[in-house]
Amino acid sequence: MQQTIRRAVSVAGTGYWTGRPVRVEFLPAPAGTGLTFVRVDAASPVRIPVTVAHRVDATARTNLAAAGVQVQMVEHALSALSGLGIDCCVIRIDAEEMPGLDGSSRAFVDALDEAGIERLGAPVEPLVVAETCRVGDEMSWVEASPPRFAGLSVEYELDYGAGPIGRQTLAIRVGPDSYRTELAAARTFISLEEAGRLRSAGLALGVTFDELLVFDDRGPVGNTLRWPDECVRHKVLDLVGDLTLVGRPVHAHVRACRSGHRLNAALASRLVATSGRRASA
Repeated sequence: MQQTIRRAVSVAGTGYWTGRPVRVEFLPAPAGTGLTFVRVDAASPVRIPVTVAHRVDATARTNLAAAGVQVQMVEHALSALSGLGIDCCVIRIDAEEMPGLDGSSRAFVDALDEAGIERLGAPVEPLVVAETCRVGDEMSWVEASPPRFAGLSVEYELDYGAGPIGRQTLAIRVGPDSYRTELAAARTFISLEEAGRLRSAGLALGVTFDELLVFDDRGPVGNTLRWPDECVRHKVLDLVGDLTLVGRPVHAHVRACRSGHRLNAALASRLVATSGRRASA
């Protein structure tokens, strides 16, 4: 059955990219609603459904837009909702960017767990992958194959070559329990050089080493890893969030190598298109 949350809960913080304070409220929603953002700070509230058709291109994050209004860096909140099996929820936000928090989805998971989960009286209609679908090239790619069980499993290979991140792999069956314990606390990571470039461009000026993992050539700066392979865990967290762009749960075995938000969204788009062709055949 489709699921929502039992009561409204909120999370507040500051956007990584804009540095602006933001409050996010998660609200229960009836069956068939899906996941939908509402920008309440606009002249009149703007609804932005979570679909690949509403994605807009952005660097190192997933942004959505409707009627000229955006909501930015949505992947961590969407990952939390998907990871916990929440199909229907309205997400009210009073700024253009979601809060960065500690760079993971843990605060969103904690809030949603506090709200509780309620089953709705309508069946889930997942997108069940029938044949392997792959996007990318020889160096970076992501593919979805028929599921190994009634749900989502992921194998991810991260390869940063020589250095403190190096090569990491993770294989996981994604469900509420495994999501909470193995993925939710994995944080965003960037290199010290990347952090410098962002600051030079006037972005992420308020972000500290406590709020994400910044790596120099020796390891994380001013921070401690939560797992030795925290970086690949975060990549899987992002992938789970980006697949919500399909608009319904995805039942598939997904393999990825060096994939990021653009490739994840390209896979979501391909899955939607392929599903539509099969339905009309």
